Amino acid sequence: MKPVLFVTNLVPPDRAGAFRALHAQVPLELALFGGRSHHATAGVEDPGVPHRHVAQREIRALAASGDYSAVVCGTAGRVALPAALSGAGRAGAPFVLWSALWGHLSTPAHLLARPLLRAAHRRAAVVVAYGPHVAAHARALGARRVVLAPQAVDNAFWSARTGVVRADHFSALWVGRPVPEKGLAVLQEAWSRARLPAGARLRMVGEGAPDGREDPEQLRYSYARSHVVVIPSIASRRFREPWGLVANEAMNQHCAIIATDAVGAAAGGLVRDGATGLVVPAGDPGALAWALTRLAADPALRAGLADRGAHAVAAYTHQAWADGFAHALREATAQEGPC
Repeated sequence: MKPVLFVTNLVPPDRAGAFRALHAQVPLELALFGGRSHHATAGVEDPGVPHRHVAQREIRALAASGDYSAVVCGTAGRVALPAALSGAGRAGAPFVLWSALWGHLSTPAHLLARPLLRAAHRRAAVVVAYGPHVAAHARALGARRVVLAPQAVDNAFWSARTGVVRADHFSALWVGRPVPEKGLAVLQEAWSRARLPAGARLRMVGEGAPDGREDPEQLRYSYARSHVVVIPSIASRRFREPWGLVANEAMNQHCAIIATDAVGAAAGGLVRDGATGLVVPAGDPGALAWALTRLAADPALRAGLADRGAHAVAAYTHQAWADGFAHALREATAQEGPC
């Protein structure tokens, strides 16, 4: 039974379990080409499934080898995607596109790549999307068949009891890298405008962030101490937040969420305004200040959002992601049962 060639740049720690769950259903071989990532953490050295480290220029020959039942590739890498698409075509293997895109980016490189992206969406046997926001964009680009594989973290780890009691004073948390797209400057402006009780505190953690980087165990404690986690991402010419796994992590610790409408987890339906969080316009410090003021003043609202968020995120599991991807691969290869 031939494995599926899965081309991606790296495997972040929170995705290793998802790949292992998929490999249990469909034999995989990962082709990891490295490079930049928008994830806050680097890739793991050993994802726990068969893998090889490759240069992007090697991917075409690998995909064209005839050794694989299907070829999967994401949208990262300027050479990887056309190489995987071309190689799959040469081998006569189904091509599956794994997309995180839910809008057009407009740097010169992205403008040049638009015809390739449109061709990849149209030629793919199946496009696998992070959520309905990505699915809608894929269909607009000509995708014939779209399957959802929901973004997930290790819920067992992130939901584990910590024994930590929430802070006495209103406490908000931001997690990420201090790059413009993550909206930290907007959050700091909103914090200065918000009407907050005495002693309210904003912590900002991550690589290069004001309060420093935290390992996963420390970050889990930080979620447990915080009343609200804020995800104030903004869209730019070169980046639009595909999801924002901080939302999944924080919801598992029963944190209320404030996200902007430029966050994939909000556009994709996990963070729903007034139900599982508050959603505000991106880049609007006034709206964000209002949301902070509202949650600081209303513990019952915070608790309700947090409880409903924890219930919602329970469905976003590694197994659910693997099930969605396995379904897509079965459709792509037109087989019944496992590939």
